[in-house]
Amino acid sequence: MKIGAIIQARTSSTRLPQKVLKPLPFNSKTNVLQQVIRRVSKSELIDEIIIATTIHDEDEKIVEVAKKENIKFYKGSLENVLERYYNAALENSLDVVVRITSDCPCADANIIDEIIKKHIDSDADYTSNTLTRGFPRGIDAEVINFSVLEKAYENATDKFEKEHVTPFIYKTHPEDFKIVQYETKNDNSDIRITLDTPQDYALLCSVYDNLYDKNEFFSLEDIIELFNNKPYLKDINSEITQKKVCNSLEEELAEVINLCKKQDLDRAKQYIEKII
Repeated sequence: MKIGAIIQARTSSTRLPQKVLKPLPFNSKTNVLQQVIRRVSKSELIDEIIIATTIHDEDEKIVEVAKKENIKFYKGSLENVLERYYNAALENSLDVVVRITSDCPCADANIIDEIIKKHIDSDADYTSNTLTRGFPRGIDAEVINFSVLEKAYENATDKFEKEHVTPFIYKTHPEDFKIVQYETKNDNSDIRITLDTPQDYALLCSVYDNLYDKNEFFSLEDIIELFNNKPYLKDINSEITQKKVCNSLEEELAEVINLCKKQDLDRAKQYIEKII
């Protein structure tokens, strides 16, 4: 059985362009994507790491990082990330795919290995720690059998299924697959250590400032202890809303109403509620 981690990466992020190329720690010669690669490479169960980027010229910078870190890369569609994952896995003869996103520079290899073990021991089709939120956002990992990824690739039709890779499995056709959730005993879902915005970057720089010099591969336990000791760190990006995967207009409108509530946009909220 060949287990491979595929890390999706591009430079065209809308909220923070070229975010994965930003230095981390701040003012260092190491960037966010390199930190993700190096942290995932500490896994004891992953046989290979592949960067899945796009064919666009601006993403040659991503390819250069892959080459520098001496790992493989695949260049594919910008919009159809599911296709990108499928082709990267097919090209590298993977039996099991671990999906990692390049905006998670606090990825914990021990957690990833635990999810892989759970997946194999449960004889699952798909396993993740994201279906119910208990882990901090940014400690995310999904494990998918290649045969299941192939089925999603061949049958997905909606844009959100192709853009987000796995919703075909866990959201629109969960009855067709054995889906397993890797649980955590403690709820730390109020900690956000993923990278989408300038506020997220400021927080991640603070996390690295506090932990990196002591241990380059600091653990989830180290992160939680840091936030327990310095709870004000959460305030740095507490107003940031995570993008949500919606599979209908009704879900998108409901999300718009929630955003209006959060920003005290009462008139806009009332108007949207009237038209729906």
